[in-house]
Amino acid sequence: MPAERTNAIHYGWHIVWTGTFCLFACLGLGRFALGMILPAMGESLHLSYSQMGLIGTMNFAGYLVAVLFCGSLVDRFGYRRLIVMGLAAIGLTMILIGRSTSLAMILACYTITGMGSGAANVPMMGLISQWFAKSHRGRATGFVVIGSGFAILLSGRLVPFLNNLGGAEGWRLSWQVLGVIILLVAGLCLIMLRDSPQEKKLRPLGETPNEAADELAGTEPRISLRDIAHLGGLYFLFGYTYVIYATFIVTSLIQEHGFSEAQAGSFWSLVGGLSLLSGPVFGSLSDRIGRKYTLAIIFAIQTTAYLLVSRPLPVPFLYLSIGCFGVVVWSIPSIMAALAGDYGGPRKAARIFGLITFIFALGQIAGPAMTGLLAEKSLSFGSSFFMAACFTATGVVLALSLRTPAK
Repeated sequence: MPAERTNAIHYGWHIVWTGTFCLFACLGLGRFALGMILPAMGESLHLSYSQMGLIGTMNFAGYLVAVLFCGSLVDRFGYRRLIVMGLAAIGLTMILIGRSTSLAMILACYTITGMGSGAANVPMMGLISQWFAKSHRGRATGFVVIGSGFAILLSGRLVPFLNNLGGAEGWRLSWQVLGVIILLVAGLCLIMLRDSPQEKKLRPLGETPNEAADELAGTEPRISLRDIAHLGGLYFLFGYTYVIYATFIVTSLIQEHGFSEAQAGSFWSLVGGLSLLSGPVFGSLSDRIGRKYTLAIIFAIQTTAYLLVSRPLPVPFLYLSIGCFGVVVWSIPSIMAALAGDYGGPRKAARIFGLITFIFALGQIAGPAMTGLLAEKSLSFGSSFFMAACFTATGVVLALSLRTPAK
């Protein structure tokens, strides 16, 4: 195979920036924009807290189904085709939600949106392990996950504008515009993504001679069920907790702290701006000091964020909470994707990441549903945010007990 040219940009970095757009669409717009649209949609359709929580839960249920089969679907369709199909499903169903007249139709469409999110996100993160060796994997996945941060920045400004533009039914316009943007990203991924470096006559970036020899010999790292359960447990804690904050912080700011929709959007945009640092900074840090120590630091910062917003504190503490959440928000998915490659090697990375993402999705399903119930009982989101802090504190301990990947 021809040697990689040192004076050219490795095509793996084109995979990375395309992957950033992919996560911008499949998670950033397909999921996290819900928090901005939900208050206006809930008011228009007279939805209760439980019904709003159910919308998020059904999306995560669809995501759960998709990630369970992602390994097999990658084997059948390849990375690029599966990613494009997932993005197309998200875009089309979001356009349909904008035309929906009943909660049942919204739930059905947003379930399929969740399936598309899983079918795009998991293979995209797995594809990075094909293009990058272990020494570069954390930084590469870190840059990919910041796509969600760009989407939060966009939705924090665009959704209030579209809601005002469309009047009482402006939330419908928001769904449809975001759906069209996602379809455009699907076209970009079709053009730019490639399933392996071999298609470009390249080797993974950062690959050492020993790694290349292991690849040719078919030698792969060994991963035990205990390791998978440990990784899955960490990812579950993240999924359960962050989604509570991401889904309900805007609603909490508006209904409990007296913020206007525009003010809450500005707060949410602050999360998006800070989150642009989270993936690259903590992904690169994990390449340097190790994945487990970086994960422990991240869980500790998240615990602080949830504790601060769980109490009726002055506005500066809300800024501090959002700052803590934003600066680490996308770091754990990037590190978990890197760990999947570390523990299983490039060939097993997508399958392992799909499996632990399935466990992660269980947390995402439980989080919004439990939050909706607690909010209706206590008439506040404070108890839910405190519960999230307890879970992430547990994550610190679990992260520090991670074992080094077996050779």
